[in-house]
Amino acid sequence: MYEVELKVRTPHDPVRERLSALGADRVGAVRQVDTYYDAPHRDFADTDEALRIRREETNGAAETHITYKGPLVEAASKTRREVETGVADGDRMDDILDALGFSPAAVVEKERERYDLDGYTVTLDTVGDLGEFVEIEREVPEDDLEATREGAVSHLRDLGLDPADQIRTSYLGLLLDS
Repeated sequence: MYEVELKVRTPHDPVRERLSALGADRVGAVRQVDTYYDAPHRDFADTDEALRIRREETNGAAETHITYKGPLVEAASKTRREVETGVADGDRMDDILDALGFSPAAVVEKERERYDLDGYTVTLDTVGDLGEFVEIEREVPEDDLEATREGAVSHLRDLGLDPADQIRTSYLGLLLDS
């Protein structure tokens, strides 16, 4: 699967008002702590890849996932291949990666408020040391990338946001650049 994502830096209050006016459904809120890793055999910054362990807490329930993100596949959005699976014990997964020579590179902490808008997930992110962002995304097979991106652009405009303000850099990249 591929994740088609558009992200802009913007205050949340006006977007919440537009989401309400558009009839979006609030899905919930979550706190995420993402630990990104460097690989011993290649430089993910050079290959535009990422490997992370995500610890997520929703209403007191905790989950952990490991995710591989491939390089961006187009210039018009943050579309990339994404492979993710659950992990029963995040600390043990850290130990496995350490034993294989992977080392923690950075930690990104986020508070996320999610909405469903016509099958797209709209996320209001507050990212530690970076501020407020809005993401609109959807996972699709490779043959649906263009139509899905066009839909995301349309919804971004519906939210009163300018697609030209899109940021294609990950939160990790933004933190490392700051």
